[in-house]
Amino acid sequence: MASFKEIVGQEETKIHLAELVQNNRLSHALLFLSKEGSGALSIALAFSQYALCERVNGKNRASNNDSLFGGEYEDPNAAIPSDACGKCAACLKAEKLLHPDIHYSYPVVTKKSGDKPLSTDFITEWREFVKLNPYGNAYDWLQFIGAENKQGNITANECNDIIRKLSLKSFESEYKVLVMWMPEFLGNAGNKLLKLIEEPPPNTLFILVAENESAILPTILSRCQLVKIPALKTADIAEALENRAKLTVQQADQIAGISEGNYREAIQLIQHAEEDWQDLLREWLNAVLKTGPVAQVKWIEEISKQGREKQKQFLRYFNHLLQQSIRLRAYGAYSASLVIADKERDFAERLNKLAGIEQQEAIIEELDRAIYHVERNAHAKMLFHALTIKLYHIIADKSLILVH
Repeated sequence: MASFKEIVGQEETKIHLAELVQNNRLSHALLFLSKEGSGALSIALAFSQYALCERVNGKNRASNNDSLFGGEYEDPNAAIPSDACGKCAACLKAEKLLHPDIHYSYPVVTKKSGDKPLSTDFITEWREFVKLNPYGNAYDWLQFIGAENKQGNITANECNDIIRKLSLKSFESEYKVLVMWMPEFLGNAGNKLLKLIEEPPPNTLFILVAENESAILPTILSRCQLVKIPALKTADIAEALENRAKLTVQQADQIAGISEGNYREAIQLIQHAEEDWQDLLREWLNAVLKTGPVAQVKWIEEISKQGREKQKQFLRYFNHLLQQSIRLRAYGAYSASLVIADKERDFAERLNKLAGIEQQEAIIEELDRAIYHVERNAHAKMLFHALTIKLYHIIADKSLILVH
């Protein structure tokens, strides 16, 4: 995994975490709470590397006289650095998720009936997943390990294994670290960990990485120091897309705007950059308001054949256009100063003629609800049929059709 400096944005969070170590205010149990695509997992992995880095822990802080041949030792009174060195043995192992004192826990599925799966059974897949998709969500992970429609879990058996591993002495470093991704998947089995979290062995650090605070056991939540990680800034996403994905400034700005602080969505949008969402949206609105049930059924058939990810991207794009429409309406005479692509500006202005602000906000709520259900594998035809009916009722009193 990367060090702090290689993570997209989140400068304030990185500084805050480094200061916890530098000022000796580090709790033994941290909960990193963020929305999807904010980079919480990447930050947790980088922080676990930082905690074990030999330079941070002072193993290189000695006089050169203490070394037979001299060496890269530092002044023992030097300030603790704000990032892992990336060069010591601990860093090199942590970057590859191979350090024996950093343990990982995440949702897994049974490979065959009767199995009691553990995270360690999937450690090879985990290393590959983090390398390829460090901003991925739980759905991405479960598909990566071939879960299909199986429900992932962090089981009681896993909790017992965590207790066993953290009860052992550390192998190489001062700290033992557990990075638990998605504690929302723990269920009541998480109560097994309460005593360990409340009274851990010396130099044991728990880092929990979550997206939904309400789904975490209150008994665990109350024992953790909360670190809220905000959504990424649009400018940080745009810069990353320019430098890492080699997009043009205009492409990067447009995708960063649509992604709304979610770097995972930005990556997904790049993969579907050739999709003409606007034409698909125009067809839908015309079917809803003009051409009627036959055209609606045809459109629903078409969208239902798309994969779940494409359906979600389409709904997000419509949501983005509605938000642009609201901004145009709010800025009024100053709307020319808004950074919006000409094609999108024209469509957004048409949406303003089609629906008032209350109607647009109602549509946004319905789209958000639909995205939620798409993520949870809702039946596509039923979902889009219901959404079409709702859309009609929301804007039925308008008559403008979005023609070319």
